[in-house]
Amino acid sequence: MKIAIYGGSYNPIHRGHTELAQSLVSQGLVDQVWLMVSPLNPLKESNRSEYATYDDRVRMAQLATADIDGVVVSDFERTLPLPSYTITTLNALQRAYPEHQFVLVVGADNWQTFSRWYKSDEIRRRFPILVYNRPGYEVRDTEPVDTPLYDISSTRLRAALRKGESTADWLHPDVLQYIKENHLYE
Repeated sequence: MKIAIYGGSYNPIHRGHTELAQSLVSQGLVDQVWLMVSPLNPLKESNRSEYATYDDRVRMAQLATADIDGVVVSDFERTLPLPSYTITTLNALQRAYPEHQFVLVVGADNWQTFSRWYKSDEIRRRFPILVYNRPGYEVRDTEPVDTPLYDISSTRLRAALRKGESTADWLHPDVLQYIKENHLYE
């Protein structure tokens, strides 16, 4: 099976994430997309107090993808050493599931800084990479996949939630309910 690994903090997961994942499957680019919820992104310097717990982020991702065929939420990185470097995850996945081919999914923003990733040359050599467009970022050195393009980010959604602004257009209703019930991002 050809499986796309789409890693992220998913803090919170939003329609841009889920529709991108669904698009990769529906276009037949991969058989499944595994949303790899990252316990700790080594390149992000964000305020840790803005983060929902790892378990909350996994649960929100499960709620957002419950009805999407071919999209699976994975907490595989929970068992790996921190920080969770992509090459470490891909190597561990390949050992755990040798019957699958793994493909990495990255946004144009991350593609621009990909050379800064730990062992980026090894990733490029050993694993196919699907790069998707992001508003304001040009894709160079590869052809981006044709996926929906949304000008939204989890950072903006957290700010909107803190201000009490509506996020219903971007968050799955069950995710929004979970955020409210658990007093996240207040």
